[in-house]
Amino acid sequence: MVESKTLVTFSEQETFLLGKELSRELKPGDVISLEGDLGTGKTIITKGIAAGLDITEPITSPTFTLVNTYEGEITLHHFDVYRINDPEELYAIGWDEYFSDDAITVVEWGDRVLEMLPDNTIRIRINRDDEDFNKRNLNIERLSK
Repeated sequence: MVESKTLVTFSEQETFLLGKELSRELKPGDVISLEGDLGTGKTIITKGIAAGLDITEPITSPTFTLVNTYEGEITLHHFDVYRINDPEELYAIGWDEYFSDDAITVVEWGDRVLEMLPDNTIRIRINRDDEDFNKRNLNIERLSK
């Protein structure tokens, strides 16, 4: 996953399965930035990642709580920073402590806090196709600062 690649999904189920497949390549310490407009599938990918990590709890977007933590084969921290206006809000909840070598961290709307994400973050940019509502183009690359 070091190089950039673009993948296409044609349904919510395929987007979920892509997240599940991605989970097989993840290891503790990995950080994923999910980026895209509302309704592009950021939470669906997170649900797939969680399923691949044997997390059985329902996965919901933590829009108002900022972060949810799930226990499975590997701990999963799931952030949604859509409503963040000031990075200090994240530091107040211990932002840095969530990026550890014993968990995987997913950040929805990560493009809003790119400067706060660690080196080697996996950046997934999701775009909905203008002509086919169910089609998603996903560009996956690792950030290096």
